Amino acid sequence: MGFARTCSVALVGVEGVLVEVQADLEPGVAAFTLVGLPDKSLTESKDRVRAAVVNSGAEWPQKKLTVGLSPASVPKAGSGFDLAVACAVLGACERIDPRVLSDIVMIGELGLDGRVRPVRGILPAVLAAAEAGYEQVVVPECAAAEASLVSGVSVLGVRTLRQLIAVLADEPVPDEAPDDGRPDPLMAGLRMPGTGAATGMHTAGAAQHDLGHDLADVVGQPAARTAVEVAAAGGHHLFLEGPPGAGKTMLAERLPAILPKLAREESLEVTAVHSIAGLLPAGKPLVDLAPYCAPHHSATMQALVGGGQGVARPGAVSLAHRGVLFLDETPEFSGQALDALRQPLEAGHVVIARSAGVVRFPAKFLMVLAANPCPCGRFSRTDDLCECPPASIRRYQARLSGPLLDRVDLRVEVDRVTRSELTRRGARGESTATVADRVRSARERTAARLLGTPWRTNSEVPGRELRSRWHAMPGAMDEAERCLERGVLTARGLDRVLRVAWTISDLVGHDRPDATDVNLALQLRTGVPRGVPMAIGALT
Repeated sequence: MGFARTCSVALVGVEGVLVEVQADLEPGVAAFTLVGLPDKSLTESKDRVRAAVVNSGAEWPQKKLTVGLSPASVPKAGSGFDLAVACAVLGACERIDPRVLSDIVMIGELGLDGRVRPVRGILPAVLAAAEAGYEQVVVPECAAAEASLVSGVSVLGVRTLRQLIAVLADEPVPDEAPDDGRPDPLMAGLRMPGTGAATGMHTAGAAQHDLGHDLADVVGQPAARTAVEVAAAGGHHLFLEGPPGAGKTMLAERLPAILPKLAREESLEVTAVHSIAGLLPAGKPLVDLAPYCAPHHSATMQALVGGGQGVARPGAVSLAHRGVLFLDETPEFSGQALDALRQPLEAGHVVIARSAGVVRFPAKFLMVLAANPCPCGRFSRTDDLCECPPASIRRYQARLSGPLLDRVDLRVEVDRVTRSELTRRGARGESTATVADRVRSARERTAARLLGTPWRTNSEVPGRELRSRWHAMPGAMDEAERCLERGVLTARGLDRVLRVAWTISDLVGHDRPDATDVNLALQLRTGVPRGVPMAIGALT
C-alpha cells in the first residue's frame, strides 16, 4: 500500500482555500476514484491525469487508486488540481519521494501530452498559499511572473509534467521545445466568452488612454471638466446629463488617465479579480493602472454585479474595482440591474449567494453615469428643439431611481457644443498631465489628513466622522443646511456635499472647506448656479 499527499488551492470568489490532495494505493481491481466534492471539470481530471502521466514516461499504477480532496466539505471546481493529483499519484507509487511533496502547493491543468496549462486565479491562489505558511509553489511556466508577485514564496514554473518529475526526483531536467513566437495556445482557455474587450469589460485601464486621448481634446464644458477632476481627486460618483455629441463619453474615457497609479496593495487586489476573470493583459501580470469598464446597456444584473451558473464569477462592478465603471445611456439599462448597484456603492464589495456557495468580490469603484435629457436627446432649458411630450420626458428621466441618484455626489449638465467653441483656434483646455498632477497633490493632502484611519479618499469617510473630527470653516455649511431644511438635500446628500467640499479644498490647497468650497460642492450636486467659478484654477 502506498500513500502520498500534496497541496493545491480551491478558489471561492477571490479568496483561496488550501486543499490537501491525498492519493492512496491498495491491492485490488485497477480503478481510479476521486472524492471530495469535485465538479464536472474536476471529475474529468482522472482521464487527463492518466494520459499525462503515461505520455510523460511514467508508469500508471495498476491498483485500486483513491484520490481525496480535503477538506471534503468545500466544493472544488476547475482543472487547476490536475498537477497536484498527478504528483500525489506518482508519490503514492514511489516514482517521487512522498516527503518532497508534502510542503509544496501545485496549481495547473494538464494536457493529455503532459504539458502544464495555465488556469485562472493564479495570483489569489498563491496569496492563499503564502498566508497558510507555504513557501514553495509550482505553477505553469507562462504564469510564473504572476505568481512571483507574492513575496516570500519560491515559485517554480514548469512547462511539462516530465520536467516537474525530474526536478522533484532530483534527475536531469529534460529540454522542452521553445515557443515559436506565435500566440500561446495554452492561454486560449483562460478568456471566458462575453468578457472580452468587445463588451467593455476589459482592463486596459489608463494604458488605452495614450497621448492621442488627452483631456485637452474636450471642447468647452468647464463645469463637466471640473466635475471630472473633483471625482478623480475624491473618488466621487458622477452623473453627466446632456445631448448626444456633447462630450460625455470623451470625459469618461479620459477619467482613468488622471487617476493616480494604484498602490502595491491595490494592484494586487485588482490583479486578483482580473486573474479570476481571465482578463490580465498579455505580458503584464500586474495591473498598476486604474481599470476602466464600460458594459453595454443591454447587460444583465448578473453581468453587472456578478453571478452565473455554478460558482459565481465577478461582474462589471468588480472588474472596475479601484477604477472607473462607466454606464453610458444609463436610462436604457434595466431598472433591476441599476438598483442592484446600490449595495456595492455603499459597501465597497458585493456578496453573491448561489446554490454552489456564497462568494464575496471587491467592488470599490468610481461610477460615472451618462444620460440624454429626453428620448430624442434635444431637451434643454435654453433651446426649444425637443419634440418629446412632457410625459415622455418624465418617464425617461424616472428610469433612474431617486435612491440611486442620491448616492451620486456630482450631477452636471453637459451643454451642447457651440460652433464658436468647436472652431476656435488657440489655447485649449488643460491637458491630462496638468490635471493629473493637481489630482495627485490633492490625494496626497487627503492621505496626510486621513493618516492612521482606514480611509484613503474623502468619499470613503463616514459623515459622522466628518462632522465630529474634521470641521469646515465657521458658517461654511449654512447654505447647505438651509437646503436640507427645504428638502433640496437629504441627510445623505448633506454628508456628500461635505465630502465634495473637502475634496475641493484639497484641490485648491485650503486647510479646510470655506463657504466658496461648499457652494461649489452644492452647485456640482444640485446644478443650481451659486455664483462660484467652475474652474478649480480660478479658486486657487
